[in-house]
Amino acid sequence: MTSAWVIGLPLIAGAVMLARAVTRRGRSGMLILAGIGGLLMVGAVVLLVAGLTAGPAGAAATATAVGAAKSAAAVSATSSASGALLGAGIAVAGSTIGAGIAVAYTGAAALAIMSERPELFGRAMVIVGLAEGIAIYGLVIGIILIGKA
Repeated sequence: MTSAWVIGLPLIAGAVMLARAVTRRGRSGMLILAGIGGLLMVGAVVLLVAGLTAGPAGAAATATAVGAAKSAAAVSATSSASGALLGAGIAVAGSTIGAGIAVAYTGAAALAIMSERPELFGRAMVIVGLAEGIAIYGLVIGIILIGKA
């Protein structure tokens, strides 16, 4: 797992520098970045599917009958735990992205209305706070799922 970070961090830094260089080209640079992002997303989905469908390499072939039953139970527990952790990550990421989008729109509208009528500050902040609540709901679901893992 550590080797993945050792390889990944320089790649991420290189990608950031490449993105800065490409965006200076204007609209064509943005199209290039969108294409690269699409390719990376397809590659990530392929790796995710490969990782979720792969089993332990040869562990059941060398185990005895009792050991095979124990290893099957361990693999089943590991896959359910990884599924719960994956679900927690998706719940937190999805709710955070949704809350960010909601706060962007409600915050802009709140600032616009407060510039015209400052007495509506309290009502505007309540609406922005409700939009932020989406992220809290996702975090609670993530905590519950991690507890199940």
